[in-house]
Amino acid sequence: MSNQHGMGAAELLPNGKASYASGGGVALITLINPPANGYSHAMMRDLDEAILRARFDDGVQVIVLAGAGEKFFCAGADISMLNAVTPAFKYQFCLHANETLLRMEHTPKLVIAALGGHCVGGGLEIAMACDIRIARAGSGKCGLPEIALGVLPGTGGTQRLARLVGKPKAIELMVSGRLFDYEEARQLGVVNEVREAASDESFLESVLATARSWCAPDKAPLAVGLIKRAVQTGEELPLEAGLALERELQARLFSSADAREGIAAFVEKRKARFTGQ
Repeated sequence: MSNQHGMGAAELLPNGKASYASGGGVALITLINPPANGYSHAMMRDLDEAILRARFDDGVQVIVLAGAGEKFFCAGADISMLNAVTPAFKYQFCLHANETLLRMEHTPKLVIAALGGHCVGGGLEIAMACDIRIARAGSGKCGLPEIALGVLPGTGGTQRLARLVGKPKAIELMVSGRLFDYEEARQLGVVNEVREAASDESFLESVLATARSWCAPDKAPLAVGLIKRAVQTGEELPLEAGLALERELQARLFSSADAREGIAAFVEKRKARFTGQ
């Protein structure tokens, strides 16, 4: 598959439900399932593979997750698939999705969701497992409408939304199933930024440019990744245990070439040039 964003050619992953491209320190993972990018077990397996590939690739410092097309980032689980499978399969499906999104959260590389188009149900659950969410203004709505199906948001939605907006607001949003635009999502703290863009292509390119700004040589990617790890893991720990984790991660950074460069550059009053080492 061709790529228009200054990266290597996009490779379709084994199940054909996501693609992977990398270049300039950034990996771009694109969810692909027309017409609405609804996710299935096959898509989650592709997303899992892509996350592991980016994790093990020393050339990747930041990950961007996007949806194919302009209308949807991801419309959530493929309902026709859920209608056709057994309750036992549904359970295993949810378990694997939980494991995949936890793997993304535990990866010590920043993950940015580029939200162009609607992001609802399981799509928002995927986005909330990313570290930073940037949405294209006016491109769609988001929310967790699973109540209309008689079920709950079962791919982390009940847990991650409550952590983002607080328990009372999260419960209100989920029991109503109300969809809301990205500006309201920003006000609630569900997305970090709403960005104007002339097209989906220009929006994605602007998000990729933001991702590159967190790569070497301008930023120390080891520090970026371990800040993420300290927050993602430490938030779930008692304060004293979180501080112990922070100290251990800091000790790793103090022994890095980037920390030596950053401290020396500050003392020498020059711009640091990081290498990711």
